[in-house]
Amino acid sequence: MTKIDYTKSKKLRAEYVLNKLEEHYPITPIPLDHTDPYTLLIAVLLSAQCTDERVNKITPALFKMANTPEDMVTHSVEEIKEIIRPCGLSPRKSKAIWDLSQILIDKHEGLVPQSFEYLEELPGVGHKTASVVMAQSFGVPAFPVDTHIHRLAQNWKLTTGKSIDQTEKDLKRLFPEEKWNKLHLQIIFYGREYCTARGCKGLVCPICTTLYPNRKKAIIKKG
Repeated sequence: MTKIDYTKSKKLRAEYVLNKLEEHYPITPIPLDHTDPYTLLIAVLLSAQCTDERVNKITPALFKMANTPEDMVTHSVEEIKEIIRPCGLSPRKSKAIWDLSQILIDKHEGLVPQSFEYLEELPGVGHKTASVVMAQSFGVPAFPVDTHIHRLAQNWKLTTGKSIDQTEKDLKRLFPEEKWNKLHLQIIFYGREYCTARGCKGLVCPICTTLYPNRKKAIIKKG
């Protein structure tokens, strides 16, 4: 059987990645525990520079205290900060949680808006956080790019790797829109399990070695 030379075709690499990740992760549970768009929004905000595992240990106490914007603003920023301290950046995150909760009450009837524009106006909410909420809470096609996705897309030469924004654009062009919401989770899961930052560097995992069997030098992440 003729071996496919994936090095010559980005389209072939994308198809292989899509099929292989579907084999590995046919089911993609959302890693952050939540019950609705508001609790997902808060959990994603907390996950900045913090592991999902740690966030999931912190949020039960936070959401027991308050799991709606109306309940959250009845507590002080200091109270929020004490609970979320193990997540890191607690002064900034606690203020963002309180402030965005008040904005949701004042401007959005206490509901998380189903709009990138309005989400990205909220304190502590960048494009990636907004993309996760739009994709996972509202089913809107989005491709949130985290450090795992940015790194793996470079390992597989699916992006120029100049920036996270560029990686998002490149991946959106390569993959069907109806696959984005699931695929971004599949890449994250694969990056954590097989293609780790220290353990692979484009040289070890099954996808990297299939796409680039003759690669000798480690890939140094850009951007």
